Amino acid sequence: MAESGEEDSQCRIREGDHVVLKRGEIFKAVQVQLKKKLMFEKKWIFLDKAVGEYYSTTFEMLSGGNLEPQKPKNTETSTDNKEAGTDNRNIVDDGKSQKLTRDDIETLKEKGLKGQEITQQLIENSSTFRDKTRFAQDKYINKKNKKYENTITILKPSCRILAQMYHGREPGKICHMRYDTLAQMLTLGNIHAGSKILVFDTCAGLVLGAVMERMGGYGSVVQMYPAGGPVRAGVENFGFPAHFHETLHEFPICHVKALLEGRLEATLDTSADMSLSKQTGDKDRTDAPEEQNMETSSSTVPDPAPDPAPDPAPVLDQEGENEKRKEIRAQEKKVRMEEKRKKLVSAAALLKGRNADGLIIASRFHPCPVLLGLIKFLAPSRPFVVYSQYKEPLIECYTKLKEQGGTVNLRLSDSWLRHYQVLPNRTRPVLLMSGGGGFILSGITVAGAVAGHASRPTSSRKPGEPAPKRLKLTGSEG
Repeated sequence: MAESGEEDSQCRIREGDHVVLKRGEIFKAVQVQLKKKLMFEKKWIFLDKAVGEYYSTTFEMLSGGNLEPQKPKNTETSTDNKEAGTDNRNIVDDGKSQKLTRDDIETLKEKGLKGQEITQQLIENSSTFRDKTRFAQDKYINKKNKKYENTITILKPSCRILAQMYHGREPGKICHMRYDTLAQMLTLGNIHAGSKILVFDTCAGLVLGAVMERMGGYGSVVQMYPAGGPVRAGVENFGFPAHFHETLHEFPICHVKALLEGRLEATLDTSADMSLSKQTGDKDRTDAPEEQNMETSSSTVPDPAPDPAPDPAPVLDQEGENEKRKEIRAQEKKVRMEEKRKKLVSAAALLKGRNADGLIIASRFHPCPVLLGLIKFLAPSRPFVVYSQYKEPLIECYTKLKEQGGTVNLRLSDSWLRHYQVLPNRTRPVLLMSGGGGFILSGITVAGAVAGHASRPTSSRKPGEPAPKRLKLTGSEG
């Protein structure tokens, strides 16, 4: 009974949960907070009334931004028992078939009529509705309901829903990766619970979150990131429990070469010394102009008339407070650097064994140097997957891997997806579809990959297209 109660609570919306709002084909990821006003599709809403309801519930947006669970739809507008025409050849779209004007519709809205009731009024005041075929009538009703119904659906976040959200709203952030491409990457990478996966992701953290979701909080995920820090905006939208984050580790890609050569500790000590000396130098440069200004002013400005000696107590108190603040800031920075060092050492301990179970790369940077550096941490007979928006960088990766050996089953594929409308007597492909979902290079490692350096083949990138930026596996993080 306790387990069933816990499962039921997981299916209900709670305060603090991360959810996805859906209206039509528009998605938005938000966090449920009481008495907080949210903007969605040019409307202000409150999610207070959604707390306690089940996920995937459809709500009606009332006046004032409140939500109310939608009641079961009335079937009065169904065309099953209404007369319909045989074809639409005699219907002329001259804009005169509808008796209701825009002002009349606004008046109906002010009276409090809901979307379905407004649609019924439009049907009754249309002179051509009964002459349309049954299919055209259904299409008309669905179109008007979509326009006038103020409904919103609250969904539980998942990698498919978030991938659709990013691809529909901000595809550039995820390098135009479609959700079917993401699904292929997880399958080709053999992502499962209990495995150790390396992820290099600059696609807003979407791929990293999808890997963590597939692993279910069991195993280890090492996020390799470029200088500046890891990006995890997409991971936060998943709303993972706390134990999921305990499996997540991070390691800067600029220290990969030092780790492979066994001099990571010395590199970290050097970076800490450089940071400390830089901080001291900045402080000296800040103090020097003040001293110089004081000397200049004392030499050029004549001595003023002697004033009564001020009380030195407030000045000493202020200087003492400033010194205390500086010490506190220095101590906090030292603690942060120590925590960061511990995280790096913990992630390095996972990488030193070179026994990772999989590697996934999805980045706007050039993947070739990243792949050749990180593939050395994989155990034999383990898969790796590389995603790129363009095929030319993956062709270069394919060529390099073929030259140096150590991999089998190399495959470069183009993901393709087409939606179909499946309805009685009118199943057909949807007219509008995505032009491309990117390219995937996949393969499997074998024992003894040789780290060779071959000449780079000429890229077949189109003229004017920017070349992906190349990352170095050495150097400082800054």
